[in-house]
Amino acid sequence: MKYISTRGGMEPAPYSAILLEGLATDGGLVVPETLPQVTADEIESWRSLSYPELAAELLSRFATDIPREDLDRMCRDAYSSDLFVAPEVIPLTPIDDEITLVGLSEGPTLAFKDIAMQFLGQSLEYVLARSDRALNILGATSGDTGSAAEYALRGKDGIAVFMLSPQGRMSAFQRAQMYSLEDDNIHNIAVEGVFDDCQNLVKALSSDLEFKRAHHLGTVNSINLGRITAQLVYYFWAWLRASDSVPVAERAGYEVSVTVPSGNFGNILSGHLAKTMGLPLRKLVLAANENNVLDHFFRTGVYAPRSAAETHATSSPSMDISKASNLERFVFDLVGRDPERLSAAWRELDETGRIDLTAELVRFEAEYGLRSGSSTHEDRVATIRSVHEGSGILIDPHTADGVKVAREYLEPGVPMLVLETAKPEKFPDIVFEATGVQLGIPEHLAGLLERVQRVTEMTDDAAELRAFIAARAVHR
Repeated sequence: MKYISTRGGMEPAPYSAILLEGLATDGGLVVPETLPQVTADEIESWRSLSYPELAAELLSRFATDIPREDLDRMCRDAYSSDLFVAPEVIPLTPIDDEITLVGLSEGPTLAFKDIAMQFLGQSLEYVLARSDRALNILGATSGDTGSAAEYALRGKDGIAVFMLSPQGRMSAFQRAQMYSLEDDNIHNIAVEGVFDDCQNLVKALSSDLEFKRAHHLGTVNSINLGRITAQLVYYFWAWLRASDSVPVAERAGYEVSVTVPSGNFGNILSGHLAKTMGLPLRKLVLAANENNVLDHFFRTGVYAPRSAAETHATSSPSMDISKASNLERFVFDLVGRDPERLSAAWRELDETGRIDLTAELVRFEAEYGLRSGSSTHEDRVATIRSVHEGSGILIDPHTADGVKVAREYLEPGVPMLVLETAKPEKFPDIVFEATGVQLGIPEHLAGLLERVQRVTEMTDDAAELRAFIAARAVHR
């Protein structure tokens, strides 16, 4: 298995190499040269596997340059009971007769990002040790990516983390999780601006090939394909668990729909890849908040990112994103995996502020099963309340965006799965507003909000960020 760039200017590279690079060398995003296909019989043969075993089975189709026994060990370590509370790693929990939550927040930072990050932490340390290299991770977070990355990479040999976050745009819990870490290899940087400004700084430095090579820069944002491949595993897991009670003769081709709260289009991109590989997903429903650029795109075919000033601060802050980096990978598929057509679309975006793909609109649902919807603060409050009243279950605001939109796309006889994004304890204010329930800090994180926090505040300035990293980067 080799990997290429959406822009067409990178020599095919193995999985280990693209784990360390993040962005492709030509500024594009890395994609598989060809996507592995799986049959209904193969999927059925995985039904009895544990989550770590299923992860190794699927990831072995992408990480073909890593020996299988090493991959097995990394998956066991990534998804161990020491890190994930639920015995099955990812439990499925019905909230009513039509919607089931896929519990992705059982890991150390109580957010779905742990699933991919714990594997990435294992695999990065493994690859660096084999190649005697160092890696300086440069990332941006709107809430949960940062803490998941830092908890997965803290204390790892040969790795330093430089994580950008927008000043004042995350919850107190999210800030405390990141900024209270004391490990010498963790550097938190609060940037004046919004998440898109942080993301633009990451792209600017990652595109500066001289600086990138001199300081061994990589990324664990969702633009890192290692995260995307690790995340597609739970789509297969969820389908298997949703079909466990289906008669054996009816399982092949048994369809479920999945709704995904989405900001940067990474999580739902993993679902798109799983469906393309052969997993029988009927609908992939994207749920946005008030920053509904992606909802507008999937309804109209026009992609028009907003400026930082036009990006709303909402009560589902991890989705406060108006420029979705991973959309480039989907558009690459949409234009027939043609780098010239992809580059033309991105030139149009640079020149006009929008991409017009209305000619392809009919394919979004017919070919890819993609639908979308948006949610507001009032919707989130009402959804959290109704789920709690109906099932006794508390959900976080991002998951509430998902449930609200999922209800718009229910079909008789087709199970609807909603990917849970975080534990409600991370967002106690909106939970209290919706239900009157006052959530405390989970026992294993007692005292988190009172810990001393270490963070460097910085203006939106690439030169200032370069100097900060150059002074603190690790080298072999």
